Amino acid sequence: MSKVNIKQEESLSIKFTHQMKVGDHRRLDLYFFLPKEMGINPQSLDEEEYYHAAIAGRRSYYSSGLHLPLVQGRFISQKKRTVEEFRLYLNLFAYQFAVAIETDSKELAQVEDVEQFYPSLKDLSEIVTQLLKKFRRNEPSDPKWKHYFENADNYLSWFCEQRLLKLMSHAPRSSDYSEVVEEVINLCRSENGYRDSKNYNSSQTQSDPNRISNKMLLLRRLIQQGVVLKEEQKRLGVGLKKMTTGIATAFVMLVVSSLIIKAQGIFSGLTMALVFTLAVIYGFREIFKEDIRNALWRVIQKGRPRWSRILRDTTSQAMIAKQHVWIDFVKSKDLPEEIDEILKRRHSQNKLDADILHYGINSRIASKDFLAGYSTIQEQVNFSLAPFARYLERGKAKIYKEADGKISSDSVERRYQINLVLSLQEGRKPPQFARYKITMNRSTIVDISQSEMPDGIEAIGFEHDEEGASPSA
Repeated sequence: MSKVNIKQEESLSIKFTHQMKVGDHRRLDLYFFLPKEMGINPQSLDEEEYYHAAIAGRRSYYSSGLHLPLVQGRFISQKKRTVEEFRLYLNLFAYQFAVAIETDSKELAQVEDVEQFYPSLKDLSEIVTQLLKKFRRNEPSDPKWKHYFENADNYLSWFCEQRLLKLMSHAPRSSDYSEVVEEVINLCRSENGYRDSKNYNSSQTQSDPNRISNKMLLLRRLIQQGVVLKEEQKRLGVGLKKMTTGIATAFVMLVVSSLIIKAQGIFSGLTMALVFTLAVIYGFREIFKEDIRNALWRVIQKGRPRWSRILRDTTSQAMIAKQHVWIDFVKSKDLPEEIDEILKRRHSQNKLDADILHYGINSRIASKDFLAGYSTIQEQVNFSLAPFARYLERGKAKIYKEADGKISSDSVERRYQINLVLSLQEGRKPPQFARYKITMNRSTIVDISQSEMPDGIEAIGFEHDEEGASPSA
């Protein structure tokens, strides 16, 4: 699989996913080239607000494929496992199972072609059935372990049923695939009956959507325990920003004091003219103090990371990774030479002036203290493009055509194309690059396509899958 994967997550969001191993040092930069006509720039979009409101990430232990230690028997016998070890491996299996089904169902929800949707739905339901059977074959008999298994089993059964029902509720209509529809519905009924037979949920909980939803959210948090890494994020440059404010204030006061002394020399005594002059001076001080501070801060902050993040194992509290995060608007002259070369190869009609939003993340992975038996963590980061969409124009144009003397018209939507360039540097190796074209309108992402790299530019390559097939269906 590719070292970095970019996919559409929902109607107006994209997700990048990558894995990092023990001891890795990786710098990943994403450059969003936003055409000027979109109206998205430093004046209309605050980078930090966008970071907190529209960028969400999760970092967790990862194993390629769903043949995890729980299923494959990494331990020779259950007697050699502790309760804590069993719970950790159980949670890792359940968590990746849920993420895989969630990812595949979201991808399938974007498919509108009937002939592609229903065969894919059938494949997904078969995979769900197989994995649930595989999972349940490893049900422990020991009561002290059985409770953890039942929590995970309850959640996975409910979650798979919900994802399939959601797909069916938005499925394209077709009478040619009634058998597939019936199979999926039977699977959902079977899982519902299975939970009833196990008495996983009380009748009051099942009959109340709020109670069942909240219970499943709790179970989801329980299976994430020990798998999803704890994040400690710290804002950088707080002291430096205070110092910048002090310098700006001192500079403004120096100028203001000079003007006041000069005004007192011009006007003898306390007169209305002096009072008015002092009021004007203090008014300009309040106006320009903020501007000077912001200008000075932009110069000092340029190129500096905004946040630091420490990732810890939730069980042992051991530090797993350190990260630095950047988000800022950059100028074309500050781009790496390779990106300039990539953009030069665009078609002439795509060479539009653009504002460039940069997101960067630098990760240093610890060389020890991973969960026993695992050497990889996975990072998934979602970017919502909804804040971009609100600046876009709605389609108002019409295309006219004539046929047999009759004139008809079709409404057309206004589409915009965002160029996304990725830069990946691992350790001291030369950087690798990838370019994507994101076509979107005001309501959805229409298409994401990857472009080839020009000669002389190293494309982001593939990494060897050491543990087996991907969990994604």
